[in-house]
Amino acid sequence: MEKIITVDYDSKITEIGVISDTHIPARAGYLPQAVFREFNKVQLILHAGDLVEEKVIDELSALAPVEAVAGNMDSYKLKRKLGNLKLIRIGSITIGLLHGDIAGRKVKFNQVRKLFNPLQPQAIVFGHLHEPLNEYDDGTLYFNPGSAVDPRRTSRSSIGRLIITGEDISGEIIYI
Repeated sequence: MEKIITVDYDSKITEIGVISDTHIPARAGYLPQAVFREFNKVQLILHAGDLVEEKVIDELSALAPVEAVAGNMDSYKLKRKLGNLKLIRIGSITIGLLHGDIAGRKVKFNQVRKLFNPLQPQAIVFGHLHEPLNEYDDGTLYFNPGSAVDPRRTSRSSIGRLIITGEDISGEIIYI
């Protein structure tokens, strides 16, 4: 079983920027300006892996604190530093964060929940597919922001936003 890194944040966080599969510089030279415009008021940013270069975290950190996990395209050094699974706790809300590729294999959608059992997060954020998803299943929000630079099965790049309202969490896909 993969080790889960747990991180606690202040319950005053209400808006979280979500990004994945930036692949800098492999598929793009830089983050699109729309990312900075859309994330300019978030209190936290989650990156669901495949950064490729750590400088992506540095750039996003100018906007808000960043929590990231490693993806299959990330270096061994980055994988050791970031880990593969994180549990983000914001007050009573818990968010599972992973890339979607664990130990070299693609994690099937129905297996994702098991990775975080018995923690039962209210939301699970993942990447890897480059396809946006904002869907509830059995009370859990499954959220994939798509890719900010390399969309698949859609013509537009995308990022996302999670909104915490009291005891609830919801997601929004933002096409850029």
